[in-house]
Amino acid sequence: MSEQKAFHLSVDEQNIAWLGIDVPGEKMNTLQAAFAEEMSQLFAELEEKKSDLKGLIVHSLKPDNFIAGADVRMLDACTSAEEAQALAAKGQEMFQQLSDLPFPVVSAIHGPCLGGGLELALACDYRVCSDADITKLGLPEVQLGLLPGSGGTQRLPRLIGLLPSLDLILTGKQLRAKKAKKLGVVDASVPKTILLDVAKQFWRKAKSVKRRS
Repeated sequence: MSEQKAFHLSVDEQNIAWLGIDVPGEKMNTLQAAFAEEMSQLFAELEEKKSDLKGLIVHSLKPDNFIAGADVRMLDACTSAEEAQALAAKGQEMFQQLSDLPFPVVSAIHGPCLGGGLELALACDYRVCSDADITKLGLPEVQLGLLPGSGGTQRLPRLIGLLPSLDLILTGKQLRAKKAKKLGVVDASVPKTILLDVAKQFWRKAKSVKRRS
């Protein structure tokens, strides 16, 4: 794998951190086991800077996708139940680090946000998505004979209720932006041209309340 980083952290003049995702050499962002250390270090760095930071916005640097899910090659590489369990535990730990950050975290979603991508977004306090046709949210793991393993089965029911969550998890259906907003999976659906601006505005509205995800 290339030594280039997939996650790019910057801090703006208002002390809001921006975490941009851009998996090198790939058209689509996917989550890979090799990213675990990089992500863990980033979240630890953010935790250390908590007194200086007012919030975090997670977004994709790809033009047409957020995170399309886990890299299937990573799943295929598991040769035992123990390896699969260890992989799931690693994902749970990473997303818990994100959820535990002591300031508001907003995910800005454009394009596919599926599987582990949605689980990452669910670990954020708030989710804002574009209303573009290519934006779809879902947990399609069941179509591979799997269940979401990185916290989605816990966080989604807490967010939208058990029955709607079971419908999404057990069918693998994908939601367009309008339906995701109606169900409460996302907090806002806006034109792509203003997505990041709205995410920042949303942070301003939310900064007085740290909602647990």
